[in-house]
Amino acid sequence: MAQDEISKETIDLKVSDGTTMQAYVARPAGIGPHPGLMVFQEAFGVNSHIRNVSERFAKQGYLAVAPELFHRTAPPGYAGDYNNFPSVMPHYQAVTNETAEADVRATFEWLHSNSQVKADDISCVGFCMGGRVSFLANSVVPLRKAASFYGGGIAPGLLDRAAKLYAPALLIWGGLDKHIPPDQRRAVTEALDAQRKIYVNAVFSNADHAFFCDERGAYQPFAARQAWALTLEFLRS
Repeated sequence: MAQDEISKETIDLKVSDGTTMQAYVARPAGIGPHPGLMVFQEAFGVNSHIRNVSERFAKQGYLAVAPELFHRTAPPGYAGDYNNFPSVMPHYQAVTNETAEADVRATFEWLHSNSQVKADDISCVGFCMGGRVSFLANSVVPLRKAASFYGGGIAPGLLDRAAKLYAPALLIWGGLDKHIPPDQRRAVTEALDAQRKIYVNAVFSNADHAFFCDERGAYQPFAARQAWALTLEFLRS
């Protein structure tokens, strides 16, 4: 059931490599404990869209936290320009598997140790770059569920992680997405099949990359609504 009120704050997390990472937190009403959810950003930072998505999850009862994965190269609160992808490339390219793993662990540990969070009910969702990080996170910490929206680079870069996945995976793609062609999508599901992992694979045939983001030209309202409903059901099941 949706919550009428949520609270929002920004926190600092200590990461194992000695860095400090800012994160946006949206909490449901009531003291909980609530299921925990890591929300992983697009290539444009923890911007208004990612904060809004975190708040939407909080209204559904999740204690949602969105870590700033660019914290090593960008100032706190960084939000890239959707019309200037080259400007975000230095930050995007600086995120390695190793740094992402460290950030995932720091975020997960904060949730796991939080008295308002159900320690055995922590999941994640990610968009674009964050979709890739969501898949990675599922191989790093003991999640309950992991959802990836149009996660570029899972194939071929993370296929070796398939054997290590802790939780069922939800894979959401846009059928018109030229950034992630059908052969890459097939490679992901074939890798999961080979490891007998549980997953849901959803392709929205008339949607492009970033179709869930209502602040971008690729926004596809019907696909976005369906993907949201599917994600909520997947996380709850």
